[in-house]
Amino acid sequence: MGVRECPALPLLLSLLFLPLGLPVLGTPARFICDSRVLERYILEAKEAENVTMGCADGCSLSENITVPDTKVNFYAWRRMEVGQQAVEVWQGLALLSEAILRSQALLANSSQPSDTLRLHIDKAVSGLRSLTSLLRAMGVQREAVLPPDAASAAPLRTFTVDTLCKLFRIYSNFLRGKLKLYTGEACRRGDR
Repeated sequence: MGVRECPALPLLLSLLFLPLGLPVLGTPARFICDSRVLERYILEAKEAENVTMGCADGCSLSENITVPDTKVNFYAWRRMEVGQQAVEVWQGLALLSEAILRSQALLANSSQPSDTLRLHIDKAVSGLRSLTSLLRAMGVQREAVLPPDAASAAPLRTFTVDTLCKLFRIYSNFLRGKLKLYTGEACRRGDR
């Protein structure tokens, strides 16, 4: 059976490689516009948060980790230029990726890392890589440049967390908040 006989084969292959965080050639830029794609990552983040709620002290980290503030002022968000929204999403995703990778390193160095925790952190690392690739295909990096005449963008608001539970809550909130708002609007604009 060749590609001509199965037109869905390229999409199925891209779905196979997407969870690995590998760049997939030919991935449609509108792939993230399918609500099921983002919902899958949100569900994984929520599952990780729920698992870590049950561990002692919320699965304390040996150091504080900086994460993006996920609060959204919807009035201000709607009035923001697309480029400014893209900057917030791109910077937030980058900081969240650094935070998850740091927690992965801290967990690897702990005396008794749980296989379940390691699995959820690995899934988060893979998920963030995949989301980054999807956003790159969508052109977020190009939009994340403010015009020269724009007022300097406010610095990304951040704070620190000291448990995996809080980290996964931020991860889940970021996906459900700023990322979902941005991708939803970009997909509605129809130029993706």
